[in-house]
This record gives sequence, structure tokens and C-alpha cells, in this order.
Amino acid sequence: MKFGITANPHIPSALEASKQVLARLEPTHDVLLESDLARALDRNGQPLAHMRADIVLAIGGDGTILRALQLSDAKVLGINSGSLGFLAEVNSNEADAYLERIARGDYKVEERMRLKVTVDGERMFDCTNEAVVHTAQIAKIRHFEIRLDDEIVERVRADGMIVATPTGSTSYSMSAGGPIVDPRVDAIIATAIAPFKPASRPHVFPATAAVHVRLVKPKECLLVMDGQHESTLKGTEDVALTVSERRSKLVRFRDDFYRRIEEKLSHQ
Repeated sequence: MKFGITANPHIPSALEASKQVLARLEPTHDVLLESDLARALDRNGQPLAHMRADIVLAIGGDGTILRALQLSDAKVLGINSGSLGFLAEVNSNEADAYLERIARGDYKVEERMRLKVTVDGERMFDCTNEAVVHTAQIAKIRHFEIRLDDEIVERVRADGMIVATPTGSTSYSMSAGGPIVDPRVDAIIATAIAPFKPASRPHVFPATAAVHVRLVKPKECLLVMDGQHESTLKGTEDVALTVSERRSKLVRFRDDFYRRIEEKLSHQ
């Protein structure tokens, strides 16, 4: 089996966990390292987007896992070396046992919907969690128009708009007051960030539709995709969000979505 490893080498806990995983796998498996991590370990590496691995091990926190899902179509196992790690399946101190299970084929692959993001027809990065359009200046609100296909849903003054998948419903969208949506449901969630009108509420749309975010009056904004990539908008663009044909593939050993919520979100 061919494993890929990605981690942020500037985070000591992630670098140390990567060394341990590498030592465990190298004697019996092919292991590919992402370029930055490889340099930190004085090894040869390659960009994650070019990596042809059976399974990519994303070692770190949720940001590292989201980046791996964004840049790779491989199956991804999240190994938590940080604090929250909601998307991670195992902790770094228990990784050995689970790597043995993967080698035996004793695991499941859970597919999650991704959002396809286009700006005036130009495709951007797909999102496993969310795409956010927000103000480019602190303490400035914008007047957003939300459309479902060709129908106006709402015009709202707010700091920004979050358009999330069910996977992302437990992340930024939830912190802005959005609902928790079971990841087995294909849906698109639109949540305003600090809306000026208190009556404004999040919307849950069918995944078969296209959600459009536009500004009523053109003003500079930022589009941020999964917290990994950002693009400056003039404010005249049409940001369209639809279901991607690409699915995120997470390596799983158990079905425990609601246990994760109880353990990792309810007691923070």
C-alpha cells in the first residue's frame, strides 16, 4: 500500500507525530512525503496535488485535513496531533493500531459532499466545509443578496455570508448560529455573519440547487474557501455554489458523528 503524509512542519507536535508515523510505515510500505514536510525531515518530497497515494495521512488539526481534502482526491485519514480535531479519526498516540487496520483493509470510506465554487463562471477550489464571502475591512458591513437558482431568497446586511456543506455545519457556520446538519444529508446551508437584522435566519437548501451570493452595491470583499485559500472580489461578481462532482473521502473506523458532537463540541 502506498501512503502519503502531509503535516505542517512548523508545528512541533505535528512534526514529531509525522516522524513516528514514518518510522512505523517505512519498513513495509511505500511512503510519499509532501514537499514542506520532506524538507524538514531532509527527505525527498512532492506537492500534495501531484501525489498518487492510496491513502493520505493528514497529521495535525482540522486545517491540515481540510487542505488535504482540497488538494487531493485520495482517501484521507485525519490523525489529530492538535487540540480539537473534529474531522480527525484517530489521535497520534493511537495511530499505530489503526495503521495496522488500514494495511489489512479493515476500514470504511465515508464520502462527503463538497461545494463547487465559481466566480463569474471561473472555477475556484472545491470546499469540504464552507465558502465565505466577507468584508475586506474590519467593522464594515455589506448588503448581500442570496438567490436560489433564479429566485431571490433574502437581502441581508451582514459582515459576511457562509455557505456550508453538512460537514461544515459544525464549524464556522455553527459558530455564526447555523444549524447542525447530519453529514448523510446532502444540503447547502447559508448563514449570515452578524446580520444587522435580528430576524435574519440561516437557510438550508436542497443540494440540487445553485446558491448565488452577490452584493447589492459593489464593494470589495474576500472569498475564503475552507479557510485555506482566499480571493479578492471587486463586489460585482456572482459567486455560485453547487454540489461538486468530486466527493471528499474520509477513512473511518466507526460511525460516531453524534458522539463527536457531544465530546468535542458540547464541552468546549
